[in-house]
Amino acid sequence: MKLSENQNLKTYNTFGMEVYARQFLQMESADEVPAIIQDFLSKQPYYILGGGSNTLFTKDFDGVIAHPVFEGIEVMEIFGENVLLRVAAGEPWDNLIQYCIKHEYFGIENLTAIPGLVGSSPVQNIGAYGVEVKDTIYKVEGYRISTGKPFELMNIDCQFTYRNSIFKQALKNDCIITYVWFQLSTKEHFTLSYQGLANALAERELPLKLRYISECVRKIRDEKLPDPKTIGNGGSFFQNPVVSIEQFQKLKAHYPDLVAYDAPDGCKKLSAGQLIEKAGWKGKRLGKAGTWKNQALVLVNYGEATPKEVLDTAETIVKDVNTLFDITLEMEINCI
Repeated sequence: MKLSENQNLKTYNTFGMEVYARQFLQMESADEVPAIIQDFLSKQPYYILGGGSNTLFTKDFDGVIAHPVFEGIEVMEIFGENVLLRVAAGEPWDNLIQYCIKHEYFGIENLTAIPGLVGSSPVQNIGAYGVEVKDTIYKVEGYRISTGKPFELMNIDCQFTYRNSIFKQALKNDCIITYVWFQLSTKEHFTLSYQGLANALAERELPLKLRYISECVRKIRDEKLPDPKTIGNGGSFFQNPVVSIEQFQKLKAHYPDLVAYDAPDGCKKLSAGQLIEKAGWKGKRLGKAGTWKNQALVLVNYGEATPKEVLDTAETIVKDVNTLFDITLEMEINCI
């Protein structure tokens, strides 16, 4: 492990907020986790920080930030048309994508270019372009912070729902994930339910190949989303809201172009970005914070924005969307 004091977190969060942690601990091995829990996390406030792409630090952190840096991808078993991969929590997510493309393992290519680390993927149940990571996770390994004991949770026990899991609910702030197991396919298959992705392939006249799917996803994301290395942001700031079919039909009567996707229990999932844009917020600024010019769902730091400016922007958007649609947006970002 590597411990530093009064650590500036600006380079550890994609919003680029210049806040400080009293202690910052890099976890260099999964074997260190029990000692880290006992010696550090059990004695003071703590936060487990992955790639910092889904976190908005609102102030200095008076405690210890634990950050996994241990990496590794291991093939555990190949059976039938499936492969089991055991991936370390500190492995950058896009490294796993590239590994799967190289070895022709199918299932997560639509999740290309999502920022962050592998250990964070089950917490948020990351998803994009018709794919959710829950559909590929076999099990999750880690340690309970409250007991210091190891755990293994199979997919069904992770209680995955849309952008949610047991790690954000019953086990919130009580887990250090060390490894995520993925069950992927060795047989060629693709998910092209997202029309924009299918159109991108057709426009470029590309055959259905893993690397081309990944390239098109990356191109779509690059066109819509700002690069956090140049414009601070945390990706999608709000969850896409899910509404009843009755509410959807009422809204559709007033807004015929409303985008919606089927959701469980006969509900409809709406586009939060479209709702925010219709509320007049696409590319709008409030101080040095605002929404991205190409995607209203993304809140950005246009340069030295304070956490308060970002939060004020988010709160105003929630209010305006609620006034217009009677829908309350929920944040996808963790505010610390």
